[in-house]
Amino acid sequence: MSKKIVDLTEELVQPIVDEMNLELVEVEFVKEGNNYFLRVYVDKEGGIDIEECGKVSEQLSEKLDEADPIEQAYFLEVSSPGVERRLKKRSDFERFVGSHIYVKTYEPINGDKEFYGDLISFKEDTITLEVKEKTRKKEIEIPYKKVAKANIAVTF
Repeated sequence: MSKKIVDLTEELVQPIVDEMNLELVEVEFVKEGNNYFLRVYVDKEGGIDIEECGKVSEQLSEKLDEADPIEQAYFLEVSSPGVERRLKKRSDFERFVGSHIYVKTYEPINGDKEFYGDLISFKEDTITLEVKEKTRKKEIEIPYKKVAKANIAVTF
């Protein structure tokens, strides 16, 4: 059921974000404690502001009220993906070449399943990371299909 709600929400919100020249990053429907949350993450080059989130929320809320796809009570949240933005689509990896990222894989690559490094390239469905191993830097290639989770990693 959650997948159907996410898919329908994506269909409803995509024309809204397209009209506002925004990017739909992700939609999730989750239960936390006793409450359900429908979260919509949007972004644009240079970042998104609270007014834009509010406009998307208002317009999407109207469309959701018309379609009425969710039986239980829920909270609608529209926000920026934040500084540790998830990377899901191929275009995300292409866009964030040069960024420091975290990648978790479904199965080990060279004995590891978690990697922090600089995203050097994304070509032919392969992510190339420059990781630091003790005092040396080395490149690791990770097949896109083996990525369980990836996001921008904030460094201090």
